[in-house]
Amino acid sequence: MKQASRANAVAFGETLRLAMDTLRVHKLRTFLTLLGIILSVFTLVLVMSVVEGLNRYVSDKVADLGANAVIFTRFGIITNLEDFVKAQRRPPLRVDDYEYVRDHAQRSQQVGASANRQLDVRYGNETILGVDVFGGTPNMTELRNLTIAQGRALNDTDETHHSPVCVLGDDLVQHFFPNVDPVGKTVRVGPQTYEVVGTAKPLGSVFGQSRDTFVFMPFSTYLKTWHLPNDSVDIWIQSWSPEFMEGAIDEVRVVLRAKRKVPYSAEDNFGLVTNNSITATWVQLTGSLFGLAIMLTSVFLVVGGIVIMNIMLASVTERTREIGIRKSIGARRQHIRMQFLVESAMMAAAGGVAGVLAGVGVTALVRNLTYMPATTPLAAIVISLLLSTSVGLFFGIYPATRAARLDPVEALRHEM
Repeated sequence: MKQASRANAVAFGETLRLAMDTLRVHKLRTFLTLLGIILSVFTLVLVMSVVEGLNRYVSDKVADLGANAVIFTRFGIITNLEDFVKAQRRPPLRVDDYEYVRDHAQRSQQVGASANRQLDVRYGNETILGVDVFGGTPNMTELRNLTIAQGRALNDTDETHHSPVCVLGDDLVQHFFPNVDPVGKTVRVGPQTYEVVGTAKPLGSVFGQSRDTFVFMPFSTYLKTWHLPNDSVDIWIQSWSPEFMEGAIDEVRVVLRAKRKVPYSAEDNFGLVTNNSITATWVQLTGSLFGLAIMLTSVFLVVGGIVIMNIMLASVTERTREIGIRKSIGARRQHIRMQFLVESAMMAAAGGVAGVLAGVGVTALVRNLTYMPATTPLAAIVISLLLSTSVGLFFGIYPATRAARLDPVEALRHEM
């Protein structure tokens, strides 16, 4: 038994050596043969890397509402034209809707509201265009995941007295007050002036767009000056814990439907945004990209496999005499079959390795030179190598079988 195992190991090692020698001798032919495999693996690794990076990025940077926070909006998350047209017919969420939810939602730890628009902000002779100016209830600091860097947060007193005060995002602080304490200074938003009572810690950027270009003022102050009759407000809720999230959402849905007199059989006339819904929508969108990558990869793999099979058939013809000599000195059919299968699999695996290296290299370039996040998961490398090797084995079966069936006498008579 041990002798048989040792003989098989020696035979496999000899087969591996012969396959390596063949690939080294025909470098250019091997490369051209493997071009389809290289392209398929490169495409798969690159797309999986980009999708993985984007999903993580969205989870960390975009889907970052405050802990257990949910937003009820007029539109919600819309991914197609039909839903957008339907959402346009919804009535806006109004301040009295927020107040009704605040007074009747028993399962929510907090209920807040916000509204926003784009305005120009000035300090001295400096102006920044298109700043996100939003008004929010005092608890929006927590609900929006803001952290105060200097000064203080907005409070109930500011809200009650419609105080002309604000908290600035870090971009405005760096632009207007690079070497000065901004607390106590006055900025102009449109024609109105507001005292800076605090600044927020940087939130960073998403796909190169900064999230720190904002002015946050009390909700009542915003409503008095900037809220138009047909504008919609966003209603934010925070559940006591993740386990109570669904219950809190269902309760607010019922409260809003009752307040807005939505018929029992009709759909909600408002939208909903949660961290999970943002991530799920993004995964659905990137799934389409991944599906396209799978289609391209499949085409490249089939083309690459056919090329490998044709080259291996040509190799069988070229090495007919060699096969005859091996058979005449004792090589069996399984030895010849194994030789060509191993050669085909190694050839495809080499293409897989080259494709993986190219994919990882381009992924690193994309990550370092652009705002596109990309990270290569281990699964992409493993799947790519397994796929490429499997293609080599599958398309190498016919050439290997044909070589194994050659008659040794006829093979020895073959002219080189």
